[in-house]
Amino acid sequence: MHITHKLSPFIWYERGAEDAVAHYLKVFGPENGRVLDTQRWGENAPGAAGTVMLQQVELFGLPFTAFNGGPHFKLTEAFSMTVACEDQAEIDHLWAQLPAGGGREMACGWVQDAWGLSWQIIPRAWLDMVRDPDPARVQRAFQAIWTMTKIDLAALHKAYDGA
Repeated sequence: MHITHKLSPFIWYERGAEDAVAHYLKVFGPENGRVLDTQRWGENAPGAAGTVMLQQVELFGLPFTAFNGGPHFKLTEAFSMTVACEDQAEIDHLWAQLPAGGGREMACGWVQDAWGLSWQIIPRAWLDMVRDPDPARVQRAFQAIWTMTKIDLAALHKAYDGA
């Protein structure tokens, strides 16, 4: 295994981890990620000999492991990846691409990809909004986001500003 950081996510997929990784690299662009290492199952292993057991991946500098572990454990919303988007165009792009091929949209800016991994697609501005010292502005922002599926950045700003 190629582990360079002290702490990194290990994501258990039932199957298709390498397909999920290829999808993520396509969605985010090859300039933002890469496969660091691929390990294959050997003889007398839980997976078919020669098939991908795991891939060490890096997306935006974050290393993680994608593991083809079988049906023993399921991904849930209890673990998600958060993407802080710069603008509505980025939100729209990721909202359309991440769940492609069998995923689903969820509330409050979350989508689930076809392999069951949940993603929070939020504007970077949200991170500033929730740290505002004015509790009324923070509350308005929360109230607005709770009514959304895909985040509408303009509407979120309007609510935050009390417009």
